[in-house]
Amino acid sequence: MRLLLRFLAWLDLPANHRLGAFAGRLVFRLSPRFRLRTLENLRAAGVVPEGEDVPRFARENAAEIGRGAAELAWALYRPVEAVAALVVELDGWDAVERLRAAGRPILFVTPHLGGYDVAGRYLWSRLPILAMYRPHKLGWLDAVIREGRNRGAAPDGTNVAPATLAGVRLLLRHLRKGGCTVILPDQVPGEGEGEWVEFFGRPAYTMTLTGRLQEASGAALVYCFAERLPQGRGFRLRLREREAPLPADRAAAARAVNEGVEALVRLAPVQYLWGYNRYKRPAGAPPAPGALGAFTRGETGRPW
Repeated sequence: MRLLLRFLAWLDLPANHRLGAFAGRLVFRLSPRFRLRTLENLRAAGVVPEGEDVPRFARENAAEIGRGAAELAWALYRPVEAVAALVVELDGWDAVERLRAAGRPILFVTPHLGGYDVAGRYLWSRLPILAMYRPHKLGWLDAVIREGRNRGAAPDGTNVAPATLAGVRLLLRHLRKGGCTVILPDQVPGEGEGEWVEFFGRPAYTMTLTGRLQEASGAALVYCFAERLPQGRGFRLRLREREAPLPADRAAAARAVNEGVEALVRLAPVQYLWGYNRYKRPAGAPPAPGALGAFTRGETGRPW
C-alpha cells in the first residue's frame, strides 16, 4: 500500500486524477452496494441538475471520489508546502483574515467534499491548527495515514489530538488561546454523541461536537472545502463564515450545521461522498424518528 501511495504521489496531478477516476468508475461498476447507495442518496437529495441523467451523474461522482482517493497520496506524501500550492484560487479568505486579525479562534467545518485532505493541509500551512483524529478501524491503513499526516507535523505532536474526552479538553484549551481546528461534520458519530436531525431531507444521526465547541470557546465558524478544478489544474478553496452563533439547543445546532454543509455541497454536488452510509444508525443510538419536525432556517434564510 505504501508503494502504491508513493507511486500516486510521484505522478503529476493530472495523471494522478486520471488514474483515480478510472479506479472510481471501476469500483462503481463492480460494487453493487456502493453503486446502489450512491444512486439512492443522489435521488433522495435532489441535487442532480434538472435534465441531468442520475446514473450518468453518479458515474461521474464515482470518478470524483476516485480522484479524491488518488490525491490522498499527494496530501500524505508530498511536502506540506507542495500540497498547499495546489490551492490556486481563494473564495472567501478575507473572512478568515478579518477573524484572525480580531484574535478569534476558528472552527473550520470541512465535509467530505472535494479535496478535503488538501483543504486541511492548506489550512495547516497558514494557521495554528489542532485537529482531532479517530484511528481507522483497519490497523494497517491507520498506520499509513498517520505516517503521511505526520509529515510536516509539529515536532511535539501538538497539532493532533485524540478523539477522546482528553482530546476534546486539549482542543478546547487550544481554541481558548486563539487557535483553530478542522471538523468533519458529516461522519456518523458514536452513541450519545449525536442527534437525529435532517440532512438533505432525511434523518441523519449528526454530531453535536461543533455546537458544544463553539459554545465553550466562543470560536467563529467557517464552512470550507477545496473544490477540485478540471484537468488537474488544482483547487479553489471556498470558505463561508456563519455570522450568527449556533443555537444553544443541541438538535437545532446540529441541524444548522447540516444546513451549512448542504449549502456547500450544492456548490459542487458531483464532488460529495454520496456513497457514504450517512443515514445509518450507529450501535446503541436511539432509532431515527419516523418523521422529523420542521427545522426552520434563520431569519435571513441562509445558513451563514
